[in-house]
Amino acid sequence: MQKIVIIANGAAYGSESLFNSLRLAIALQEQEPKPELRIFLMSDAVTAGLKGQRPAEGYNIQQMLEILTAQDVPVKLCKTCTDGRGVTSLPLADGVAIGTLVELAEWTLQADKVLTF
Repeated sequence: MQKIVIIANGAAYGSESLFNSLRLAIALQEQEPKPELRIFLMSDAVTAGLKGQRPAEGYNIQQMLEILTAQDVPVKLCKTCTDGRGVTSLPLADGVAIGTLVELAEWTLQADKVLTF
């Protein structure tokens, strides 16, 4: 089984880089055999992990993350980044957790591929 880590940095509703990373993640989950997929959000992307998003139109990042976590894809938010943005103590979307750079380092060493957005 191929191990893939996706690292995203873009703001939830700024550029479409985070959206595109999640679109790819969902498409990867539809492949056979499924890869072992992990997602780590850094920088402004950590705000995507917040619960209660209600975008006026278009895509819903929280919903995309919950689709992935419901399929047992780990989604972690960088603790340093959440601390810096005041997000650490706020409610997170279902299945999303705070992670550390040490975890990301471990995931990276275990991965066959690391994709960054």
